[in-house]
Amino acid sequence: MSLLVVGLSHRSAPVSVLERASLAAESQGKLLQDALAAEPAAEAAVLATCNRIELYADVDKFHAGVAELSTLLSVHSGVCLEELTPYLYVHYEDRAVHHLFSVACGLDSMVVGEGQILGQIKDALALGQELHTAGRLLNDLFQQALRVGKRAHSETGIDRAGQSLVTFGLEQLADGGPVEEWAAGKRALVIGAGSMSSLAATTLARAGVAELVIANRTVDRAERLATALATGQLAAGSGPVLRGRAVPMESVDDELAGADLVVSCTGATGLVLTAGALLTALTDGPERADRPERRLDVLDLAMPRDVDAAAHRIDRVRLVDIETLAEASADAPMAADVDRVRAIVSEEVGAFGAAQRAAHITPTVVALRTMAADVVASEIARLDGRLPDLDDKQRAEIAQTVRRVVDKLLHAPTVRVKELAGEPGGAGYADALRELFDLDPQAVAAVSRADSSTTNDPNRGRS
Repeated sequence: MSLLVVGLSHRSAPVSVLERASLAAESQGKLLQDALAAEPAAEAAVLATCNRIELYADVDKFHAGVAELSTLLSVHSGVCLEELTPYLYVHYEDRAVHHLFSVACGLDSMVVGEGQILGQIKDALALGQELHTAGRLLNDLFQQALRVGKRAHSETGIDRAGQSLVTFGLEQLADGGPVEEWAAGKRALVIGAGSMSSLAATTLARAGVAELVIANRTVDRAERLATALATGQLAAGSGPVLRGRAVPMESVDDELAGADLVVSCTGATGLVLTAGALLTALTDGPERADRPERRLDVLDLAMPRDVDAAAHRIDRVRLVDIETLAEASADAPMAADVDRVRAIVSEEVGAFGAAQRAAHITPTVVALRTMAADVVASEIARLDGRLPDLDDKQRAEIAQTVRRVVDKLLHAPTVRVKELAGEPGGAGYADALRELFDLDPQAVAAVSRADSSTTNDPNRGRS
C-alpha cells in the first residue's frame, strides 16, 4: 500500500472554486466512509479548511487511486469533475509526506507561519480515528505532522513570518497599521461562535474595542463566548470588554446599524450579509458624534463566503474576504526562518520514510521468529519421545540451550535487516527473508492484521 493525497487549495484554485468545493462537517464524514468503501483505498483522512480540501489515502493502485479520490471530491463537493480536475494536485509517497509536513508548519498557508492549521490537522486525525478510517499509516503520518509543526514553531522564528488569518485580515482593514489603534473604541459585531469567530472576538477584545456583540444561530454558544470575553477569561491582560453581549442571528441586521466593524465566519451555505443589508445599515444607522461620516469595516473569513461580494462596490464599506487576503498574502515578506523550517521538513520526511520502511519488515521478522520457535518446540517434543528417561531439569536445560542457539543465529541477521530496511530501497529485504526461509505469506499477513487492529483504536495517539 502507498500514500496518496489529492486536493486543491488557495495555491491551485481560485477562491470562487474553493468556495463552491467547501465541505460541511457531515460531508467530510460521508466522504471518508465512501473513500474506504472504494476499492483502491485501505485508509482515508480528509483535511478541510477555509482554503484547502485534501483527501489522504493508503492505496494499492496509483492511477486507480487518483481517479477514485478525484471523483469522490467532485461528488461530495458538488463541483463537476471536468471543472474540478484542472485545479487538483496529486502527491504520492514521500512527496505526499513532504506536503503534509509543509502544511503543518504553515509553509503552505495563505499567511505563512500561521499556527491554526495544527488544530485543523488534529481535528482531521480525530475524525479519521472516530470513524475508524485512519489506520496505521495515516495515524503515524498525522501524528508526526503535528510533532513536526510544533517543532518548527519551537525551534525557529516561523511565527514571525506570519500570523493567524484573523490577525492578518484585521491588519488589512487597519491598512497595515497597529490593530489596537484602529480597533480602539469601536463597536464590533462578530457573526458565528466557532473556533475562528472565537479567535476573532478574543483578538478584538485584546485590541480594545468598546463593545462586542456575538451573533450565532445557537444563542447559548454566543452567550458563553460573550461572558468569557466580558469577564476577561479569554482576553487575558486586556481587561474586561465593555458591554459584551450575545444576540440571535435574526438580530444581525439590527446590530449592523450600530456597528463599526463586522467579522463573519459561519458554516452557512448561503449569504449571511447581503449588500442590501450593509447599505441599509449605513443609511439608517444612528448618528454618533464620534463618527460624523459613517463607515463599516467588514472581515469575511468564511468559505463559502458569508458576505455578498457586491459589498466591494459600496461606498464607505471596506470588505476584506478570503480572496482579498489571498492577493495580499502573495506580497507578504518571507522570514529567513522559512529556510530553516524547510530543512526541518526535509529531515522529518526522511525519518518518517525510514521508520515506515523499517516497520514494513517487522511482520516478516516476527513471522520468522515464530517459525523458529515452532521448530524448537517440535524438536524438543521429538527429543522427549526418543529420550523418555530425561528428568525435568535435564529436559529444561536442553530446551534452553536449543533456544539460545536459535536466538543467537537469528539475532544479527534480524537486527541488520531492520537497519537495511530503513534505507531507501530497503523494502526488498522483507521479500528476501520470506523467500530464503520459505515463510508462509499468510503467517506474515496475520501478524500485520493483528498489529494494525491496535492502531485503529480511536483512542490511540490522540494528542
